[in-house]
Amino acid sequence: MTDVTALTIAILGGTGGQGQGLAYRFANAGVSVIIGSRDAERAHTAADELSGRITGGRVTGASNAGAASAADVIVVAVPWEAHEKTLTGLVTELKGKIVVDCVNPMGFDERGPYPLLTDDGSAAEEAARLLPDSTVVAAFHHVSAVLLSDPTVSDLDLDVLVLGEERSATDTVQALAELLPGVRGIFGGRLRNAGQVEALTANLIAVNRRYKTHAGIRITGL
Repeated sequence: MTDVTALTIAILGGTGGQGQGLAYRFANAGVSVIIGSRDAERAHTAADELSGRITGGRVTGASNAGAASAADVIVVAVPWEAHEKTLTGLVTELKGKIVVDCVNPMGFDERGPYPLLTDDGSAAEEAARLLPDSTVVAAFHHVSAVLLSDPTVSDLDLDVLVLGEERSATDTVQALAELLPGVRGIFGGRLRNAGQVEALTANLIAVNRRYKTHAGIRITGL
């Protein structure tokens, strides 16, 4: 598996639950992490709070643009509503880099969560359209923010589906996934298959609400 420990990872939307959880786990694995936010001060505050909890790598904060410019791999963990605006404003900073999209377009009503139809077919495909000079990979859609942030959880016990067009990029993201304890990175196809992976998150939320847990997924036979 690709050695990714020397990479710097930026997490756009890193002050949210999933973003902070990924930052915590990557940093504890010894990787340098930059938390990005629209509000740089908020990002610095979040990084300072995380720094007191990690024993491995380094966590710093910056604006989304600053984080994207300084990192090798960028994880997009912003809300769906902010997805297009965030990426459109960072085309230059993200040029030539691996961009990992973990955004799930979802809505909620009185009947529960449901996937939203998107013009491009998925958030990842929208990212690929908006960032023609970046290499977009879809991953980390089904990782519980609660489990990521809980220091008592030593085994996340799940597989991360990784989708993309370039083998070297998906190999890199699979290796990043396997820095998380108890996680396997599994190639899940090309970006055109990202829509159903994103949509599955609605099913998992429904499962978790019914059974009061934080379920993920496992691929059998591998």
